[in-house]
Amino acid sequence: MRAVLSKTPGGPSELVLEEVPDPESGPRQVAVSVKACGVNYPDSLIIEDRYQFKPPRPFSPGGEVAGVVASTGSEVTQFKTGDRVIGWSVWGGMAERVILEQEQCIPISDDMPFDEAAAFLTTYGTSYHALTERGALAAGETLLVLGAAGGVGLAAVELGRAMGARVIAAASSTEKVNTALQRGADAGIVYPRVLAGETDRKALSDEFKRVCGPEGAHVIYDGVGGDYSEAALRAIAWEGRFLVVGFPAGIPRLPLNLPLLKSCQIVGVFWAAWLKRSPQAFHARTRELLALYEKGLIKPLVSACFPLEEAADAIRYLADRKAIGKVVVTIG
Repeated sequence: MRAVLSKTPGGPSELVLEEVPDPESGPRQVAVSVKACGVNYPDSLIIEDRYQFKPPRPFSPGGEVAGVVASTGSEVTQFKTGDRVIGWSVWGGMAERVILEQEQCIPISDDMPFDEAAAFLTTYGTSYHALTERGALAAGETLLVLGAAGGVGLAAVELGRAMGARVIAAASSTEKVNTALQRGADAGIVYPRVLAGETDRKALSDEFKRVCGPEGAHVIYDGVGGDYSEAALRAIAWEGRFLVVGFPAGIPRLPLNLPLLKSCQIVGVFWAAWLKRSPQAFHARTRELLALYEKGLIKPLVSACFPLEEAADAIRYLADRKAIGKVVVTIG
């Protein structure tokens, strides 16, 4: 089979496409013929050894796949050859075939396109876990989403709307904010691509406060980090929940007098670790998400597709913060 491989730590330019032996499945494993692989920000980190997980090399990046079951191990009871599935694996997805534990697979209907399926699990799974288990978002509350036009950000916008919240979308361009508004956000904020100093941070915080309203944001979904985090935290409501989701703009340094003054919580969101620790809850939440998809309440926005030969370009495109919605690598 063909596989995109990381053989040495480095950026997308270090990736190579090679022929490798087909992997063999164990008794409780499923071999999936990959049709599409979602691209996520951790893919740009894992190939540089900057992610929480550091797989032995060579490995293929790509943590979520959609495809068809090619074969099953002798002890597999949940799937059969020919089943359409989505699966998560942290790495290994940018290849023509991947081996997954049967618990890592979810069946999908014939009506779900593979590109949408490959763009579904990580973004909606992360955001749903963040807003439910971690953020306890309630109907009628105000949700502020930073990075609202990215994969997880748009998912948070759609899910916040479906959960009955008032959703404020913040992103780095008018085009991105307009996309979030089209996906159900109630209001939008365009923030600068660079915050040049204290004056910029205060101006952005004032804008967050103005748009969120006098109570502030009950839940802040921060998929950006950097100096944007403090500006948003200053606009949080009393007893609000600040969700730490990611930091493409850098790891923030937050003054801890702010949580004290607002009696708010700063809550970490690590979906990949949670689903391993709570597999039953993960499968239950995924079924809920698929039901929302079938009702038309959520739908992945796939804005760019790259063939397997251009997987490095796909990762670079996402890491450079050019993407609106999801980027997908298609295979076959």
